[in-house]
Amino acid sequence: MASDDIIEIRRGVTIHPDDLQETFIRAAGPGGQNVNKVATAVQLRFDAANAAGLPEDVKVRVIRQAGQRATKDGVIVIEAGRYRTQELNRADARGRLVALVAKAAEPPPPPRKKTKPTRGAVERRLKHKAGRSTVKKLRGRVDSD
Repeated sequence: MASDDIIEIRRGVTIHPDDLQETFIRAAGPGGQNVNKVATAVQLRFDAANAAGLPEDVKVRVIRQAGQRATKDGVIVIEAGRYRTQELNRADARGRLVALVAKAAEPPPPPRKKTKPTRGAVERRLKHKAGRSTVKKLRGRVDSD
């Protein structure tokens, strides 16, 4: 995937390369002396609040789902340092961003409708409860009359 390609998540939801900003930083973890010299980890910044390819409802959901990865200005920051090369870390960060936006692009499920139990269900529950009560009362001490 070239860096100038528009990433299409679904119809009407796209990520433009102008909304992405990549910065390479030093990664923590294994790698020996190489980890101290080479900036292989990527910090991907996506300006979700001002993204032209996202509808307003998707913008709100993606910022909410990003949680602590989103700044107050609506910029989502994803850090990827899992791999030892910039190319793999860049692909990992973009993949995680695409997954986040794709999840936010799905319409939310309809609200749950509250229902009352049927009259028969209520009667069965109360009958069972009364039966258990009787059983427990009979477990008491036996009077010697």
